Amino acid sequence: MNIRHMEIKDLPKASLVHKEAFIRQQYSSEWLECNINAYPRMLSFIAEVDDSIVGYIIWNQKSGFRPEAVIELEQIAVLPSHHAQGIGGSLIEETLPFVKYQLTKQGSVLKHITVTTRADNHAQKLYRNTLGAEVEATISNLYSADEVFMVARDVTV
Repeated sequence: MNIRHMEIKDLPKASLVHKEAFIRQQYSSEWLECNINAYPRMLSFIAEVDDSIVGYIIWNQKSGFRPEAVIELEQIAVLPSHHAQGIGGSLIEETLPFVKYQLTKQGSVLKHITVTTRADNHAQKLYRNTLGAEVEATISNLYSADEVFMVARDVTV
């Protein structure tokens, strides 16, 4: 598996991952393109297997460029055909060092990582295991169901 920055040329294939992973969302290509264009606030990466894009991750700096940055794991997606193969964990673990490096370049350090997800999403286990994130709040009926707000403090990945 190869993990690298997402580029404009990746949009058609990355959009297919978005469409399969988030069936209630629309305009996949436009969504991913606006995130790429928001660099360095948004940091987007893809995972490739045999030259095919099978997943992506988007990190987002919250509330301005601060000396102690709060980063959100904005979105992570893996093709359903590639679930349970460690791709999601690899996307988190292999891109977080670059996120920290980007923060260092702007004179910041990582304070916390936040992530929101549906309350019934099994990915909570991934966020707990890779980041040490814990549920801090549940927001009822936010998007398509109840959403949990998770925070990882003192991240060592």
